[in-house]
Amino acid sequence: MKNKEHTRQVRDTVVEKFKAGFGYKKISQALNIPRSTVQAIILKWKEYQTTANLPRPGRPSKLSAHTRRRLIRDAAKRPMITLDELQRSTAEVGDSVHRTTISRILHKSGLYGRVARRKPFLKDIHKKCRLKFATSHLGDTPNMWKKVLWSDETKIELFGNNAKRYVWRKSNTAHHPEHTIPTVKHGGGSIMFWACFSSAGTGKMVKIDGKMDGAKYRTILEGNLMESAKDLRLGWRFVFQQDNDPKHKAKSTMEWFTNKHI
Repeated sequence: MKNKEHTRQVRDTVVEKFKAGFGYKKISQALNIPRSTVQAIILKWKEYQTTANLPRPGRPSKLSAHTRRRLIRDAAKRPMITLDELQRSTAEVGDSVHRTTISRILHKSGLYGRVARRKPFLKDIHKKCRLKFATSHLGDTPNMWKKVLWSDETKIELFGNNAKRYVWRKSNTAHHPEHTIPTVKHGGGSIMFWACFSSAGTGKMVKIDGKMDGAKYRTILEGNLMESAKDLRLGWRFVFQQDNDPKHKAKSTMEWFTNKHI
């Protein structure tokens, strides 16, 4: 519950003792009030030169400052916590407020409910490899990247429920790990595709039936790679970028690239 306000006389006494050279601790002990209260009274007096109650912009808050700080802290530590859960936590300490009140408090602190982004689940080793790749190409020019044809196969299945999840977050934090939902490329019942793209647009997309192996991969390349490069106007001297999947790095596949001068 919200703490009871101290009388004007008590607040004046706090200020008088402070002017007399007493510290927060001694004033707290002398008047038997919390040290934090002494500090709040003195800070208010320093700013406004009065201990009187100042005009309020509206109805006093139903929640104490401590409860408001706890709401903000809970939402920041657990971004996927719901308004219902926050409402129950405040009721447990005796503060019963509407969901909109809680939402308003979080908004004032810069926290807004936003749909969580879905991002590929990456282990630490994946992050290190991607950072190494990016760092090694920092000096590449924009024209160089225009000559790259990227490709991969994909079959996406989401962890858990496919419904939207909301998170409490501040601006420009959408891609922080705690504000995203991880996805993985496995699971049954999905359709697998091979596709490619460049800075100029998308190339061919091919549905993959059955198990993907080196022979099937080379068949896909044979029928779609050069045609995609032609459609995207990459010219003959372009870079084909693939990952280190075993079927991509197989001896027969590498020989195919050599024969095609890729």
